[in-house]
Amino acid sequence: MRKGSIAASLFWLSAGWLIVALVATGFLLTDLYSRALDTSLSETLEFHVESLAGDLLESGNPLSDTISLTDPRFNRPRSGWYWTIRDADGQLYNLSTSVVGIVLPAVTGSSDISGMRTAVLDDAFGTRMRVIERTVTIASKTYRIVVTGSLSEVLKLVDDFRGQTFIVLGAVGAMLAIMSVIVARIAMRPISRLRNAIERVREGDAETVGGVYPNEIAPLAEEVNELLRSNAQIIERARNQVGNLAHGLKTPIAVLRNEAGAKKGVLAEVVLTESEKMSTMVATYLERARLAARTSVVGKKADGTMIMLRLTRVMRKIHPDCTIAFQRPDASLPWFRGDEADLEEMAGNLLDNACKWSKGQVGVRLLAERGDTGTMLLIRIDDNGPGLSDEDAHKVLRRGVRLDEKTPGSGLGLDIVKELVDVYGGSLDLRRSALGGLLAELRLPTSRLTGMTKS
Repeated sequence: MRKGSIAASLFWLSAGWLIVALVATGFLLTDLYSRALDTSLSETLEFHVESLAGDLLESGNPLSDTISLTDPRFNRPRSGWYWTIRDADGQLYNLSTSVVGIVLPAVTGSSDISGMRTAVLDDAFGTRMRVIERTVTIASKTYRIVVTGSLSEVLKLVDDFRGQTFIVLGAVGAMLAIMSVIVARIAMRPISRLRNAIERVREGDAETVGGVYPNEIAPLAEEVNELLRSNAQIIERARNQVGNLAHGLKTPIAVLRNEAGAKKGVLAEVVLTESEKMSTMVATYLERARLAARTSVVGKKADGTMIMLRLTRVMRKIHPDCTIAFQRPDASLPWFRGDEADLEEMAGNLLDNACKWSKGQVGVRLLAERGDTGTMLLIRIDDNGPGLSDEDAHKVLRRGVRLDEKTPGSGLGLDIVKELVDVYGGSLDLRRSALGGLLAELRLPTSRLTGMTKS
């Protein structure tokens, strides 16, 4: 069962974290920049207030022409940069050139220790302003100095900075995302090498998982090799035990058969019949154990084209009256993933049956068939014999079933083929052939290895 990809999970996890981190960084930088600009504006306004207060104290007259600020922004109307000098009753004495046709709103609130009050107000044109007011007393008369600076300019600078920041952080995020993809691919390379090594074992190119792996993966490779060794030992022990059991039973069964054969009577016939059944069962289960043990060992493969060429030559000698047409495939045909002797046994039984039942014409073809479970090796053997009905085709695959007792044989050939097919996870289908006889389609798992086949 597969569930997603480690590399994809790492990418999306890192990408999600990057997005959150970069967005938070963007807002944090924007807030810091906004605070810095606002602080700078406040310090500038405080400096101008101190300058006006110094000029007022030096001249002693709020109407003096010497009271002024050199900053040109105070000369531009509707700029948001204004200054005025009023008395405690609100009487205006002096002002900047920028204060034209407007009345600055009053500053409310309490003063700090230095006698200053600050506020954020809007002028008549909708410009947001930072306002600082200071009280100065000259000859028992109190004056209020008000200086404003445009906060809208600061907000515009903050908006521009925010846009540029997110553009830059977006580019950085894209580069980091690309880097995370590269890092994920590099980090996953040992796993890909381990997968390829295991696949080489399964395909028959190696007996053990080889290679050097990082500390996190090396134990997995060692465990796979240990599992392969344990599997081989278990199979060998099982094979030996089944063989010992079969050989141990053969002698008592042979004694019973011999004794029953030398006697006459009902008991002797029963003993002879049952001993024959036991002998058949021992042979059957011994064969099944042999097949299971042989096909359970990984790391085997066989060239189907070479085997079919060899079987075709042999069958032509055994059945000289039969014409066997072998359509040889190209060199890209995948190999059979299993033991060569097993493929010979399966294909040989089918080809021998086709030759026995044909009227002199047999066709053999090898194909690569792609399906839901992957690529399968398809061996098609058809003849121009009498063929079989659907019912007989299903019945003939049963163990020991023979539709014609006159033809030599035990009836176990097709059953052995079916046993091997089931062990390898393949399939065997029997149907009507285009030649008029029987078509046998044998599908078997393939190895990815392909090679040039010599005749």
